[in-house]
Amino acid sequence: MTFSTQLQSKIDSIKLKQKPIQLGTIPFNSPLLLAPMASICNWPFRLLMQDLGAGGSVSELISAHAINHGNPRTMNMLKISPKEVNIGIQLFGEDARRMSEAAKVAQNFGPNFIDINMGCPVRKVVTKGGGSALLKSPKDLAPFLEKIKKSISIPLTIKIRMGWDAEGINADEIVHIAKEEGVEFVAIHGRTRAQQYTGEANWDYIEKLATESPLPLIGNGDLHQAESTRQRMLTTNCQALMIARGALRNPFIFLESLVELKERENLFTSSDYLEVIKKLEEYTCEAFEGDRVRLIQLRKLIVWFSSGFPKASLFRGQVFETKSLQDCMKYTEDFFLELNAATKKIDYNQAFMNSGHG
Repeated sequence: MTFSTQLQSKIDSIKLKQKPIQLGTIPFNSPLLLAPMASICNWPFRLLMQDLGAGGSVSELISAHAINHGNPRTMNMLKISPKEVNIGIQLFGEDARRMSEAAKVAQNFGPNFIDINMGCPVRKVVTKGGGSALLKSPKDLAPFLEKIKKSISIPLTIKIRMGWDAEGINADEIVHIAKEEGVEFVAIHGRTRAQQYTGEANWDYIEKLATESPLPLIGNGDLHQAESTRQRMLTTNCQALMIARGALRNPFIFLESLVELKERENLFTSSDYLEVIKKLEEYTCEAFEGDRVRLIQLRKLIVWFSSGFPKASLFRGQVFETKSLQDCMKYTEDFFLELNAATKKIDYNQAFMNSGHG
């Protein structure tokens, strides 16, 4: 399906405000990018966000070990839609040789760049030495990045945190090592590994680092609202920003962040959200086989997209009780049609996914 003329017209008019950028040698359609999120940033979701204004995106983190073992589910995670542009594949692991081998495999799937996850705080990743654990040993980082860089012919990038903990904040050192090893840009989440996703992202640190960084810096963390994202975009020292959880409750955040508050009021309604969900269903059915798998992939996103609409909590319960994709989409269509083009109101003071996803 295609979006209605009315919705597509709104999207196209706002996209005229986008300003293409280049980070190192890598081009993007705008400085607002989709951050990698585990179990979310598969190609259907990435392509949907591209349709809705994301200037580029990075895949969910993918295990180098699983790639090298040829795990079928993992190989599916590497797939990129022919319609996608400005896409990076993110890998995680702790062994330079295995990471290099996996990077060569990932490159064959056609990404614009390979991104190394150096920020994931999840225990099962860091206990093996991957993710944010890589920040603990800067002396080992240069040969690690050098080996991966030499194994591929496309750009290499990294995503990091400020450091392992409050006593080990060393992102500035990491950025300089990355520069020496030919990394194109660094994305930084404004928390330490010890913080996980608690507290607030430290944008004072990110902004200071951006003024001193020898590489283009992408800021990430707590960009949940269109207005705060817009204000950050207008004042930041970073070359670009990454949005993660903000896109889960508001898929239009990339577009809304480009317009002033007065233009944003009642801009996208419940009927627009229904169109977006139907488009996501189309992409999901193209990417995955089997009703059950498609249902699992879609259901969580449908529920997140409904956040802030009247009776969303009741709808959430109904959706998670559905046993088939057909029933799920029937409930979804009925719910959004009954809203009669209502607009949503999200309580941003309420905790949302503090256990993960950027």
